Amino acid sequence: MGCRVRTVKSDLLRLVVVEDVIVPDPRGRLPGRGAHLHPDPECLELAERRRAFPRAFRLPGPLDSAALRARLAARAARQQDGRMESDV
Repeated sequence: MGCRVRTVKSDLLRLVVVEDVIVPDPRGRLPGRGAHLHPDPECLELAERRRAFPRAFRLPGPLDSAALRARLAARAARQQDGRMESDV
């Protein structure tokens, strides 16, 4: 959604909206319309810059992505330290 690079679904993070907040759904089981994004802060920035989230979720107005941004930043920090975990 952000960088528009095609890849297999297992390499992407599913996102859903819960009360105007974008939340990650790594297991793919939360209800609602989902969108997929690379689990990378740069890809998230591109999606926000392009205003892709309201279009992808078919919702009006801005959506809160602060929690998602913090989670992706923490994941990137773990990757740099070499302590990558399986969850996002």
